[in-house]
Amino acid sequence: MFDQLKKIETRYEELSERLSDPQIIANQDKFRTLAKERSELGEVVEKYRQYQKVHQNILEDKAIIKEETDEELRELALSELEDLEKKEQRLIDGLKLMLVPKDPRDMKNVIMEIRAGTGGDEAGLFAGDLFRMYQRYTELNGWKLDIVSSNPQGIGGFKEIIFSVSGKEVYGKLKYESGVHRVQRVPLTEASGRIHTSAASVAVLPEAGEIDVKIDPNDLKIDVYRSSGPGGQSVNTTDSAVRITHIPTGMVVTCQDEKSQHKNKAKAMQVLRARLYDKRRQEENARISASRRSMVGTGDRSAKIRTFNFPQNRVTDHRINITLYKLDRILQGQLEELIEKNRLHESAEKLKSNS
Repeated sequence: MFDQLKKIETRYEELSERLSDPQIIANQDKFRTLAKERSELGEVVEKYRQYQKVHQNILEDKAIIKEETDEELRELALSELEDLEKKEQRLIDGLKLMLVPKDPRDMKNVIMEIRAGTGGDEAGLFAGDLFRMYQRYTELNGWKLDIVSSNPQGIGGFKEIIFSVSGKEVYGKLKYESGVHRVQRVPLTEASGRIHTSAASVAVLPEAGEIDVKIDPNDLKIDVYRSSGPGGQSVNTTDSAVRITHIPTGMVVTCQDEKSQHKNKAKAMQVLRARLYDKRRQEENARISASRRSMVGTGDRSAKIRTFNFPQNRVTDHRINITLYKLDRILQGQLEELIEKNRLHESAEKLKSNS
């Protein structure tokens, strides 16, 4: 990794020198191309130089601890060393993330689908908890969330809810949420206080535009019908709900949350494109790696990626073997630590396979 960082720093310095050359400055196209490359390398170089400075301070403190006879100086160096080593590790982790080639899909917006799995009404309530967790995470990131369709169940639960999230690097962060989430808690309806286990599945699909997925209108069967969902009197008296069937794949998407048939159709097409795009992507990945895991699974408890244990205030991510005792904060949308640890794990695996 450090050999690669040294090469990046050398290239950055070379570009800086070339950009001060009058001949390059006179050629605006060439100047813009080199300036863009230098800008892309700048963030990595800045972090690498921070690392070099911290690493040098660590070496100096270690030398003081080993050689200095003044006890006060040695104690000062020891207290500094612990903080410096933590800072060094954070910088190394950040550099690892920067060196992994970016997935072009990371900058895309997403369609998220949450479905209640094993556990009856309790699974529906948990699906509602997950939706509100992502809603809060979206707010913390300054993103925009828009409900596409929902099938409410009971008090605050959902059999299914589909929504879009748009903003900066949305897929790059939320893609780690794909899979089956398991909950362990005492349901409100449980008189004996016995802990129940339920599950809900989460699918995170990168949004696809018309350029990404071409859909032949002849391949679509579009039905309109009266909405039975919320939205006021006019929703229930007009044929505003839309059901789109993609005949070649059999995929069916329904949307009835908007009062306008036109808006419902647009949202349903948005979901259909994302599902077709994801299907094609999974087929491509399956050809590359026959052992690739399924993204969503069946909603059964056995396919879990994460467990939320309410009595212990615990969240465990089984993919990276991490346990955090802050379930209350995570449900308030504080997902950054879990997401960053998954990103680091993925980066380390990619660096290993590329080395």
